[in-house]
Amino acid sequence: MNTVVYDAFREDVIGRSNVRDTPELVSYYKDLERLGTAALWTVANKIEPWEPKSASVPMLWRYRDLREHVLKSVDLVTPEQAGRRVIYFENPGRKEEAAAVGWLYSGLQVMHPGENASAHWHSSSALRFIMEGRGAYTIVNGHKMTLGANDFVITPNGCWHEHGVEEGGLPCIWQDGLDIPLANAMEAGFYGVHPDLHQAIGYPVDDAVSIWGAPGLTPQGVKWNQNYSPLFKYQWEPTYEALVRYSKAADGSPFDGHLMNYTNPSTGGPVMATMGASMQLLRPGFVGKAHRHTGSFLYQVAKGSGYSIINGQRFDWQEHDVFCVPSWAWHEHVNTSQTDDACLFCFNDLPAIQSMGFYREEALADNSGHQPLTT
Repeated sequence: MNTVVYDAFREDVIGRSNVRDTPELVSYYKDLERLGTAALWTVANKIEPWEPKSASVPMLWRYRDLREHVLKSVDLVTPEQAGRRVIYFENPGRKEEAAAVGWLYSGLQVMHPGENASAHWHSSSALRFIMEGRGAYTIVNGHKMTLGANDFVITPNGCWHEHGVEEGGLPCIWQDGLDIPLANAMEAGFYGVHPDLHQAIGYPVDDAVSIWGAPGLTPQGVKWNQNYSPLFKYQWEPTYEALVRYSKAADGSPFDGHLMNYTNPSTGGPVMATMGASMQLLRPGFVGKAHRHTGSFLYQVAKGSGYSIINGQRFDWQEHDVFCVPSWAWHEHVNTSQTDDACLFCFNDLPAIQSMGFYREEALADNSGHQPLTT
């Protein structure tokens, strides 16, 4: 006969729950259970840990291993059958949530020329980062954006959106990122399919970039009151040029090199209410120091090669590889090239973390700021 243990989380520390099971208490706990209740002190130390304990584990998904399997899906299912033909990243610690890390979902989607996915909306915010191909596009609430390699596009929650590849283009692969697990955890997820399956394009192609894409300038008389960016598309070329100029003008961060956040040009804040994104440049030979912070992070290597050490484990990466850093995990980045820079695209849940006042950060003080390797 199994005996239920109620004192498994007790700690012999003043200010923490430290109640040892007795026959009388166990009987009392069982009486509470029959009433749909329980004693807080039996779980207090579990639900209020000293510091974050992420169920996610650091992971690296190598593009050279995944690419052929992503392309193979084209022969197996159509966009109409699949809804979204995606091979998603599964974190061993977050399988129940289909999360890549924390409360973030991500995967690789592929479409061939002439294919398009039906228009839909959902409660989750979404983004995509183009990896390869030609002719990709996304339509958000009637705004059509053409997309090239390393372009970044947002499809905010509640917006009608669809995507595809033009006839005459090339097969396209991009990384999707959504906060589906977060919306589900909040029990707030809705989904809808457009009654006509596709939207009418109501604006000039790439109008969002024409109106909102000039650095340091905002259009007079154009009102925007949504909680997401009106600049749905962020292009690679001006992003990279800005990072190069930044790297020549300032030292940057000892942890992240030269990092720039994608922002909402109407507010200066994050691109969406629950998810943010950034691009960072690591100079040739850059060796970053370790720090950790709350929030979950998914990186894609946009350029170059190097490695990251996450909680003592080294992950070597090259272009298009994807890796994750769980919340409160020590991490440091290194560019192994002595001649070429490296760039890391990243999306995260920092806007949600910061809006709730949950953000904390600290630098590693030992060993000159570098982690000892454990594996």
